[in-house]
Amino acid sequence: MNSQTQKITLQGEAGAIEALRDEPLVESRGVAIVAHPHPLFGGTMDNKVVQTVARAFVQCGWTVVRFNFRGVGASGGVHDEGVGEARDFLSVVAQVAPLGSLAIAGFSFGSVVASHALAELQSKRAIDKVVFVGTAAHRFSVAAVAPELHDKTLVVHGEQDDTVPLSSVMDWARPQSLPVTVVPGGGHFFHGQLPLLKNLVVRHLLS
Repeated sequence: MNSQTQKITLQGEAGAIEALRDEPLVESRGVAIVAHPHPLFGGTMDNKVVQTVARAFVQCGWTVVRFNFRGVGASGGVHDEGVGEARDFLSVVAQVAPLGSLAIAGFSFGSVVASHALAELQSKRAIDKVVFVGTAAHRFSVAAVAPELHDKTLVVHGEQDDTVPLSSVMDWARPQSLPVTVVPGGGHFFHGQLPLLKNLVVRHLLS
């Protein structure tokens, strides 16, 4: 992603976890973990939306770790419908951000996984920022965000997302009164709108 990118190998319950760590050019504000879309549909940590979110965090002074879910790339194990992946997310947090400021982010299926990791962590430690993009709420159960984290949470969805209908995300967000930022005309992968997506994330991180 940039000259500061390091390849790292972490350990999960299913074996090695292949990961990339991006360092900001300034003193780091904390560590952000970014999860990628569904591996059975080609999702990896190199996905363009994942990279866009990662760049936004790095620009705002965060160290970013994105990793391949089990069975993807050099990560061990096999796909586990999000259950094992959430445990892997927690393993990554424990290894790269055991203390200090923590941000949690995900795209599509990655937002589902990140939501369950967040649900496990939110009562145990402070979470500084949360970013969910294209949350796959139509096929999976997305965990609720604790009310005290709503001001720290950005949920972004494309108006014309034909992979994850906006209505499904609204059905998840409505009972929580959790705001959703809708990108007019946006699709699931934000083609032609990645700069706008990055700016939305940056604005949230600096708020």
